[in-house]
Amino acid sequence: MSPHDSIVFNVFKGSKAGDIIESDSKRPALSGDQVLISVSASGLCGGDLLFKHNDMTLGHEGVGVVVATGPEVQSLTKGVRVGWGFLQDTCANASNASAELTCSARSERYLDQGSLAYGIVKKESRLFLIPKELSDEEVAPLMCAGATVFNVLDTYDVKPTDRIGVIGVGGLGHLAIQFASKMGNEVIAFSSTQSKESDALAFGASAYYNDLNTKEASLGGALDVLIVTAPALPNWGIYLPFLAPKAKIFALPIGPGNLALPNMPLLLNGITIQGSVLAPTNVHKRMLDFAAAKGVKPKVHKFLMDRDGIVEAFGVLKEGKMRYREVLVVPEENRLK
Repeated sequence: MSPHDSIVFNVFKGSKAGDIIESDSKRPALSGDQVLISVSASGLCGGDLLFKHNDMTLGHEGVGVVVATGPEVQSLTKGVRVGWGFLQDTCANASNASAELTCSARSERYLDQGSLAYGIVKKESRLFLIPKELSDEEVAPLMCAGATVFNVLDTYDVKPTDRIGVIGVGGLGHLAIQFASKMGNEVIAFSSTQSKESDALAFGASAYYNDLNTKEASLGGALDVLIVTAPALPNWGIYLPFLAPKAKIFALPIGPGNLALPNMPLLLNGITIQGSVLAPTNVHKRMLDFAAAKGVKPKVHKFLMDRDGIVEAFGVLKEGKMRYREVLVVPEENRLK
């Protein structure tokens, strides 16, 4: 495919009724630093459930191969494997890397594109080279879930000596356990079911508790960091007594609802509640390098990327039956050449 040709590829969109719609995305010829990518795989994130009822192309955990490049692309060439996440673009006004995510001028754009598609056009600056140690299916969930939990550990002064609690052993949680344990932290895992204990320990947790039983648990000491990765916020009254003075809480679930905690334990113990979402470019790159070097890999279940496969994957995700991450794989015959 020539960069001078107009571009058409299949995409999978949400709809007001929540049905998955297969459609075409029509793009003009590549310009500037635009890159055309043949999508090979996409993760399916809990956040996609929030967008399923919108008229937009779904998916934001993508990996694929460069097919063509615009005239101002600096380093990427045809055949190179790249990945991308939720962040579509950044302006030139950010004063530092972390300000990419908090810019006051941010807006919604490019709703006709996503990683649940056979192709996508991205700016070169929003693409990440994929380490050879990671397969397409392994790296796709890292582009959002992996970057989200790694950002907590990398950006907010979490020390290797900190004891970390992870609430929820799911898509985000099983990656948070891996990253933290491979950084040298002692990790305590909490889940609402006892059935994930062996998995959590295999991921790197040193102990596992069903969160309904933590009132009787000593945990072997206080927690310096508490990362909430479960889809719903926990009963804070159970967990606050186990936090060390000046502990940090990271509540990562997205969606509606209020964060309501008892105030006195926060005041008396100097506990911090820290917001965190996604990862700036430099942190995202470090995450991929770390995952490749230390063997952090999501446990995935694969589905075919067509309408039926996407509907099936959404059904499993909505029912909470996935262990631990879903990946849609594009059939070879549907990949762009």
